[in-house]
Amino acid sequence: MKKKLRITFNAPLVLGFALACLAATLLGQVTGNSSTRSLFSTYRTSFGDPLMYIRLFTHVLGHADFSHLIGNMAYILLLGPGLEEKYGWRKLLAVVLVTAVITGVIHNLLFPYTALLGASGVVFAFILLTSFTEFREGEVPLTFILVAVIYLGQQVWDAVAVRDNVSNLSHIIGGLVGGGAGYLLNRKNRA
Repeated sequence: MKKKLRITFNAPLVLGFALACLAATLLGQVTGNSSTRSLFSTYRTSFGDPLMYIRLFTHVLGHADFSHLIGNMAYILLLGPGLEEKYGWRKLLAVVLVTAVITGVIHNLLFPYTALLGASGVVFAFILLTSFTEFREGEVPLTFILVAVIYLGQQVWDAVAVRDNVSNLSHIIGGLVGGGAGYLLNRKNRA
């Protein structure tokens, strides 16, 4: 007898994050991007503005358009479920939140007149975190070195040589957060 095929909600955090990004992007499209500007992108404002602190977390949900969203969600949905299975949703949520805050704060300090939005910092955190899946104490995985050189090296090159609206700094910071989290999470798991 054949078993029925069923769809499972396999990675609640990752799927919830993707749905929240979709909702924020749809809302942005419906409101002519006013919701994106006020809630889902970060930029320097008065320290007395409570939304400034909220946007340090929510800017990773906003995307400029559906092409931007799809590019980020392809990586999130590819890498995230394995990471959520390995580390659990709480630790992965911590990686997302730390990445959001650090990229937001550094961006606001260095680029006060430019808005930052999108999950690409989280994508790079996931990419580097994934390269630590086979980490052992006292070793540095060659895959981590290669991924860091390829992905982060490309971002450094693009930051210097390419002029576009891509925040290479948030990619680099996200990668550093993911690499650091990979090292710390795996070191503690094996100690």
